[in-house]
Amino acid sequence: MGNWFVCQIKYNKQDEKGNVKKVTEAYLVDAILYSEAEERIYRELSGIVPNGEFHITDLRRSPLADIFHFEDSTTWYKCKITYNLADETTQKIKKVVEYLMVTAENIKQAYERLEDGLRAMIEPYTVVSITECAFMEVFGYEGDKNGQPKVLTAEAQE
Repeated sequence: MGNWFVCQIKYNKQDEKGNVKKVTEAYLVDAILYSEAEERIYRELSGIVPNGEFHITDLRRSPLADIFHFEDSTTWYKCKITYNLADETTQKIKKVVEYLMVTAENIKQAYERLEDGLRAMIEPYTVVSITECAFMEVFGYEGDKNGQPKVLTAEAQE
């Protein structure tokens, strides 16, 4: 389970015709603190954004509980689920809301992958919504053999 931050950046991008326009892109970063999330986004994007010239327009904590990444898909879907949990001290039933991310080719596949991922974790639960997200990339802490973080997108895995 990560500690996720949504980071929006703005920079000048040149299109195929040579026209320059300002674009805003969103990224998801696994970090402990805001300062770490900011440092990671600058480090990760310095080689991706032309001239490394961009600025962060928004950095906020995300309530994501977990992500399910599949290398065969590049589209991220945000899934909202609910389930009941008994409070051990009061014995009252509490409704819990969690958000998860999953990569898939379409909403149907996202639902199926979410079901597969949750089957062993939570029973019973309700899938409330599944929406496509516009994250350009997700930077998680699934380290490689050298302990370096790796990008959780299919483009970076090629």
